[in-house]
Amino acid sequence: MLRPHHVLCAIGWQGRGYSEAFSRNMDAVVVGRLRADPDTPVIFTSQADSVCGPCPHRRGEGCASDERISWLDQNHARALGITPGQQMRWQQAEARARERVRPDDLDVICARCQWLEYGMCKGALRRLQEQ
Repeated sequence: MLRPHHVLCAIGWQGRGYSEAFSRNMDAVVVGRLRADPDTPVIFTSQADSVCGPCPHRRGEGCASDERISWLDQNHARALGITPGQQMRWQQAEARARERVRPDDLDVICARCQWLEYGMCKGALRRLQEQ
């Protein structure tokens, strides 16, 4: 399961996370599953997902930053054309990002993300679109 905003987080993932445990988990999900097998099925959710497991901000099935995270999820779901409960393969989710989102769109859809300033997601999306 993935929250909508985690599609672009997974595309932009470069090993920097909130904590060592979070980074290990993100590597396992992104590198070990999604990138290793693009046919991996993904179900979209509006609650905590496989990425959120060891996140220090997780609160049960939610987040200490629920308002901001819900805002990010809504923006990403709209940009990617996905809804909670929808299922597709990772390669399809990645293709939606490649086809529907331009790197500079992240300035709007990711405006409240603390990682935006590092440019990892913009750079990764740019590289994905150049392939």
